[in-house]
Amino acid sequence: MAITHAMVLAAGLGTRMRARADDPPKPLTQIAGRSLLDRMIDRLENAGVQNLVVNLHHKADHITDHLAQRAQQSKIAFSDERAALLETGGGVKNALSLLGADPFFVCNADILWQENTDTLSALARYFDPQRMDVLLMLAPRTACSGYDGAGDFDIQPDATLTRRAGATAPYVFCGVQVLCPGCFDRTPTGAFSLNLIYDQAAAAGRLYGLVLDGTWMHVGTPEGRAAAENILASNQSS
Repeated sequence: MAITHAMVLAAGLGTRMRARADDPPKPLTQIAGRSLLDRMIDRLENAGVQNLVVNLHHKADHITDHLAQRAQQSKIAFSDERAALLETGGGVKNALSLLGADPFFVCNADILWQENTDTLSALARYFDPQRMDVLLMLAPRTACSGYDGAGDFDIQPDATLTRRAGATAPYVFCGVQVLCPGCFDRTPTGAFSLNLIYDQAAAAGRLYGLVLDGTWMHVGTPEGRAAAENILASNQSS
């Protein structure tokens, strides 16, 4: 299906980056000469997204000023969380009126990936609202940079997902997903995590995953940023 709306989650505090007072907000962190936010928007626009929502909290004016100078193909709207952070789920729910009535992308602003095929377009093609409430982009735990966790999900033969059952799981959630607006019908008002929606979808057999063919880079820490810089530099020189 065609997905024309997306939200980029850019309202976090960036504390794991150990930022100084005069540093830019984390979405504007430069990786190999281009900000994380620009890289994410580039991917979404290349996948056919025409309407973008960016939520705001920490150093919000830096983000709005930056995007005002960007020559983009899409229309950008802002969801203001300066008064209080709403977490991932509450942030998306707060922006539903800007995201339309059809399934939409939601993407974290602090990730990168390299791919052998267009993953966002693959997610859009694969998403089936008759069977799915949520489709998560996953990466094999062995194909991640800047990540030292135990993994998040197991994939069943029908591509439905279950939470990690043992000490580790083979797949990591990459911070990119397709959601149906109806997922938020049974959610609270105010701040809550998107994990609530994943668990509701999993209980109904409507949580699915699609595995990235490439390398996923989490850049939410200085160490992750340095590793991503090295990967990009290595690929550019090869």
